[in-house]
Amino acid sequence: MTGSDLPLDAGLLRSLFARTVAGTVGFEEELLLVDRRRYLPVDAASLLARVADPRVKPELPACQLEIATSVHDKVADAVDELRSCRAQVADACGTDVAAIAAPVHPLLDGPIALSPTRRAAELGVRYREAIGRQLVSSLQIHLAFGDADCTLGVYHALRNLLPELAALAAAAPFAGGRDTGLCSVRPLVASALPRQGVPPAIASWDDFAENLAWAVRGGAVTDASEWWWELRPHLRYGTLELRVLDVQATVAHTSAIARFVHALSGRLAELHHLGEFQPPAPTWRIAENRWAALRDGVRGELLDLRTGEPRSTRRRLHELIDSAEPFAPGGLDDVRRVVDDPPVERLRALGPERVVPWLAEVFTA
Repeated sequence: MTGSDLPLDAGLLRSLFARTVAGTVGFEEELLLVDRRRYLPVDAASLLARVADPRVKPELPACQLEIATSVHDKVADAVDELRSCRAQVADACGTDVAAIAAPVHPLLDGPIALSPTRRAAELGVRYREAIGRQLVSSLQIHLAFGDADCTLGVYHALRNLLPELAALAAAAPFAGGRDTGLCSVRPLVASALPRQGVPPAIASWDDFAENLAWAVRGGAVTDASEWWWELRPHLRYGTLELRVLDVQATVAHTSAIARFVHALSGRLAELHHLGEFQPPAPTWRIAENRWAALRDGVRGELLDLRTGEPRSTRRRLHELIDSAEPFAPGGLDDVRRVVDDPPVERLRALGPERVVPWLAEVFTA
């Protein structure tokens, strides 16, 4: 969707976000291809040709691909489709190449080759070397609410919770073959581009339309995909797209986190309809917590957005899980285990040299 195609009218935006089916969900998952000799990135073009599945798509970096699931009524069905697509990718890799789910390649720290597309060339002109450093992979979850006002209400509620969700999914301690000391270095890599991190508050759909029009009019945004914040109203699907999550090494961890996010969105939609949301928190306060989350993961503390009181991130996540559990068939014990045994600690124990072969081994586990 180019700038000229963007719905820059509040009425069009409201219509777009009102016509979805409430509770439906879909995923986008970014993956890397590496050779099995040195575990460094390789071009994905030949693998994509072998897979020949429209759900498995090229990405901006030449070594990256994306799985995009269909829309599902049940999050478990979206997970099953993701698992099936991962299996297709793994089968197409053969013996010399492997697919990994890594938020940042643990051994690289520098520009990489881009896909030979017109879009990549245009972004290269606009963003220079910064775009070539964007070898970052996330798990993106699309959530539908079937109601424009509810969508905007949940947007602000999820915006407040971006630090908690980032801490839960943090899985990128390494860059350039070294331990960065962070639980996720991915946001620092991404921050070389504009419109990253905590998104702005949106006062109304008129406000959103005006901001989009401003960005398009001046050429800051030429495509809907360039609204790169960690949470955004998606202008093609009429969903909220949660983009704060690091991609997960295994489908099991993906499932646990996605089931929680889906249940949490149901709880937040209920709170919207009950009229129990507070005004949006200041962006800088959320960003302050966001920094603590990428540094310390679930083992750290976050500040209460109203009072400034520090609270255990782990405790905060368990409270959120408890509140969301009535909206999760089968319960949420799997995500509780992720909180208590965070994936980043397993990665850190392996170290940057051993972690890439491990990621290849567990890709379809």
